[in-house]
Amino acid sequence: MPHKMTLTGSATGPLREYDRYVAFDMREKGSPSAPKGLKKSTFISYTVFVAKKAFNKTGLTKKSIMHEKILVQGEPTLDIPIDECPGEIGIICFQITVLPNKNDKEANDSNNKKEAKQEVAKAQQEVAATKQEEKQEPVGKEAKTVQPEVNETPIQEKKAAPQKKQQPIQPKGTKDVVSFEDIIVPEAFLKTRPNPVKTEEVVEFVKRTGHLDKPLTIEKETKVLKDGYRRYIVAKTMKMDNVPVVYDYQK
Repeated sequence: MPHKMTLTGSATGPLREYDRYVAFDMREKGSPSAPKGLKKSTFISYTVFVAKKAFNKTGLTKKSIMHEKILVQGEPTLDIPIDECPGEIGIICFQITVLPNKNDKEANDSNNKKEAKQEVAKAQQEVAATKQEEKQEPVGKEAKTVQPEVNETPIQEKKAAPQKKQQPIQPKGTKDVVSFEDIIVPEAFLKTRPNPVKTEEVVEFVKRTGHLDKPLTIEKETKVLKDGYRRYIVAKTMKMDNVPVVYDYQK
């Protein structure tokens, strides 16, 4: 019997619908360390085939499947035509599950609690300070109450200043920044398999710099991808909300 496989992650390409099933692409990265004398493993691309009934039960849509983390359990197959199976390995899915992002929620909750405690502590300190000032010099109340208001303005300016500096850096040649979800990938790109080694190099570049090495080329009106499918895959893998682009004007 075929070996059963389990995949976790998000779809790396758009959802494709057929008569009784749907298909989408996924990929997984190999171990970062290999035994001595052997080359490091690279990305392996998969094409997952799921019955429509099973897929509809998950509540996933064409857009959400690109962002939700999912778990797929199934068996490999070699009987699917390459037009329908652009991945290196085809997976017949027996079970698909949407994984909850508990870590993000717990982290946000803990941060909110810390901020609330800090605000309460600051308020208590300010109240205690004003009471001490009132006891020591009751005559100079009016003069001292003005000082906190004067000191508040530079603090607000200092907080506002870093926000202006935290603008995303874009690669050279960028003409515009568009939403990743607005880009349409032609079928011709979906049938290709970018070199995994070069793709990994772009991923490492994004991790170091925080932006792509080059902008994507798209049509301005239709948002159809014309060049940069590898960088499109990297942007999807890194879950980038916006991507840098240049426009290809059709004559």
